[in-house]
Amino acid sequence: MTIRRVNAEERLTTSFPLQAYAFETSPRSVARAEEFRGYLPYNEGNRTLVVEENGVTLAAASAIPMRQNLRGEVLPMAGVAGVATHPLARRQGHVRALLHQLLDEMRDEGHQLSALYPFRPSFYARFGYVGLPAPRTVTFSPADLGGLLRVDLPGEVRWERVGEGYQDWRTFTERCLDERHGFAIFPGYRDVGVRDRDEHWLLTARSGGTVTGAVIYRIDDHGGTLAAGDLLAADPVARMLLLQFFARHVDQVERVRVQVPVDEVPELWLTDLAVHVEARVARPASSAPMARLLSIDALDGLAVGPGRVRVELTGDRWLAGSHLLDGTTGALEVVTGAAVTAAQPPAVTLTAAGLSALAYGVLDPVEIGLRGLGEVPAEALPELRTLFPRRNPYLFSDF
Repeated sequence: MTIRRVNAEERLTTSFPLQAYAFETSPRSVARAEEFRGYLPYNEGNRTLVVEENGVTLAAASAIPMRQNLRGEVLPMAGVAGVATHPLARRQGHVRALLHQLLDEMRDEGHQLSALYPFRPSFYARFGYVGLPAPRTVTFSPADLGGLLRVDLPGEVRWERVGEGYQDWRTFTERCLDERHGFAIFPGYRDVGVRDRDEHWLLTARSGGTVTGAVIYRIDDHGGTLAAGDLLAADPVARMLLLQFFARHVDQVERVRVQVPVDEVPELWLTDLAVHVEARVARPASSAPMARLLSIDALDGLAVGPGRVRVELTGDRWLAGSHLLDGTTGALEVVTGAAVTAAQPPAVTLTAAGLSALAYGVLDPVEIGLRGLGEVPAEALPELRTLFPRRNPYLFSDF
């Protein structure tokens, strides 16, 4: 049994068939198999590893070189995807071996973070991943937006096929990456798939010629659903411009469905807006995302509060050792070596998932102990809360 990296052409007969069996209708048609070649350009920069035995592919996993915003700093992130195992080779440790090597290689190349959508969260929790908030799906009737049609809003909207407006879409998501904690985007070779397929409408809000909001959507049928992706808006005016456009579909669709981050409150968008907000998490098809730090260096230089704590990281392949986390200057300094031993601030013991939960802002330090992700004495609680205030990461992922 061997693990090796496959090239683009080899994906057609190794990783793609396993992924199709795991995530699509099965058995696949001959025509579907022939479509695999069309995916190659959008996977060209991925790192794909496979487990093989006697020429048979037993398991596959890929890492996509992405970028993610962690508390204001945009860092290289390995997006793990396409994890699949041959049905006769499951539960034999193949995925564990693949992930170890895959993350080893991505970390060595400088990727300091990693994120994924798990088939089973508890499995990836053993690799140091911690859960992030799932996006909220918001459903409402365009009739309830009718009042917006009488409002004179500053700015304008542009409506076009995404193939035509792709560069505006990409530029605005780059802006969101710089401004939004947790936001992540695909590399260009992967992202252009939405342009090349050209299967969606692109709506953008603009102010003074600058894009301030954007959403990609499709309409399934007359009297049906206007199904949109993430409603991205830099400010309330941009959001209202996008909603005002949806209001014009009152005689075309019954409902509008969009995705929003967890800190949006759609019930307050308008008076008398009847809205259904849902975050559905289920196995195996609708899991919330997960993420982790791959390197302690990801924390160095982050804007933090003036806390100070010693951290012992245990039980992890990629994060281990003693570190002093010092935020007294407002920029986190990670100190190792003799200075850690000499330091006298409160000490905590954390797993990789525990430190990742604090860095991403998804758990309070008290919850770290309650969840079995570390040991945090009472005197360290205020220091950690000052260093890592709660945040709502928004792991954006487009079509």
